[in-house]
Amino acid sequence: MTDVALTAAEIAAVTGGRVVSGAAGQRIERWSIDSRSVAPGEMFVAIRGERFDGHDFAADALDRGAAGVVVENGRTARTDRLVIEVGDTTRALQDVARDVRRRSGAQVVAITGSAGKTTTKELTADFLSARFSVFRNKGNLNNHIGLPLSLLELRSRPEVAVVELGMNHAGEIRTLVGIAEPEVRVWTNVGDAHLGFFESADRIADAKAEILEAARPTDRLIANADDRRIMSRSGGFAGRTVTFGLSEGAIVRASGVEHRGLDGMTARISTPAGTVDVSTPLLGTGNLLNLLAATAVAGEYGIPLEAIAERAAQLQPSAHRGELLRLPGGVTLIDDSYNSSPSALLRALETVKASAGSARKVAVLGEMLELGAHTDRLHEQCGRAAAEAGLDLLIAVGGEPAARLASAARDAGMAESAISYAGTSGEAAEIALRRVRPGDLVLVKGSRGIRTDLVVDRLKVEFA
Repeated sequence: MTDVALTAAEIAAVTGGRVVSGAAGQRIERWSIDSRSVAPGEMFVAIRGERFDGHDFAADALDRGAAGVVVENGRTARTDRLVIEVGDTTRALQDVARDVRRRSGAQVVAITGSAGKTTTKELTADFLSARFSVFRNKGNLNNHIGLPLSLLELRSRPEVAVVELGMNHAGEIRTLVGIAEPEVRVWTNVGDAHLGFFESADRIADAKAEILEAARPTDRLIANADDRRIMSRSGGFAGRTVTFGLSEGAIVRASGVEHRGLDGMTARISTPAGTVDVSTPLLGTGNLLNLLAATAVAGEYGIPLEAIAERAAQLQPSAHRGELLRLPGGVTLIDDSYNSSPSALLRALETVKASAGSARKVAVLGEMLELGAHTDRLHEQCGRAAAEAGLDLLIAVGGEPAARLASAARDAGMAESAISYAGTSGEAAEIALRRVRPGDLVLVKGSRGIRTDLVVDRLKVEFA
């Protein structure tokens, strides 16, 4: 089967634009929004962003071999090659992505939630790969530009596409659902990530609930039965709902859960297709729920339970997302440095607390961003949890909120000598190199903007 290709005339029709130069019959398969990496034959879309205007680089893209450019009305590059003018290039990118998605014939599974989206995406794609050709969007290309770029890759006609939908303001999930038109929607949880942009977690839930909109009767919702905010909002879903969780009434449910510290966990998973015992190296209750969500999706596509159990045993977290690293120098590192939120940090601290053995427990915890008026309260809550986790050493990183986290740990009974504060991750790395020693268990977690991954990098070099 050939890749999906659109003619210039079809692109103009889909976007409400017009071909102003070049051949209307020219066929386009591949797309780019970055003039620095545009490849010969790709169509360059000139996106206007907060810092750069792609129109300033349209001529450069053509010089690099782009097949043509999509620009806004009146901003045509001087060329005899293909130029399509549209009203809004971002909207045009979205419109073309939706059209390619429809023409591809792929089924789309779309995942949203405050935490665990990427892990759930990876697990779901892995389980579905037991039977289908599967596309998954790279990294966290999950916003109004990243998602369309991902959907344009469906030109290769995979059978299933698994994508994540991100947001930090109301209305964004609605837009993404309208582009992806998913047959299966997955809602993992409602947490406190991006709480600074909302009045409360309930308002976050309302924004996430846009995943329910514009559903067809044949669509399916995979919903977390353990999350009361999800359950209270999902009753009006137009399609069929499959719940997952630890709750008695969950359709896909885990029971007999045994956390084996850093060796992962085991559980018995009950589904409409039967029951299976699963062992996985993934850590913590959060990842168990991610696995249940992926199992529920796989069940909808007829993946055998035995295949799910076999693949679950081989799962590994994505880089910097709860990745367990046993460094040659004797340090065991939980690298969760990709991002952080209060609820996710509390779960990570529970994992550290539950780990058995004589290892010293160390945590390098970065400030959590985008919490608005809730910042102080939530950092203090996490500081108390850090003390309760039995840490032998805490290094807090960031601005005043991180300092409050450290103070709260001290007030909760953690020894002054066991607590350090650093304004930057570079400073935190220096402290860690002085105080971490072979045999330690070290958790590193923080918001992306704090760059706690720098601490991870330094520890990996030091204990190589």
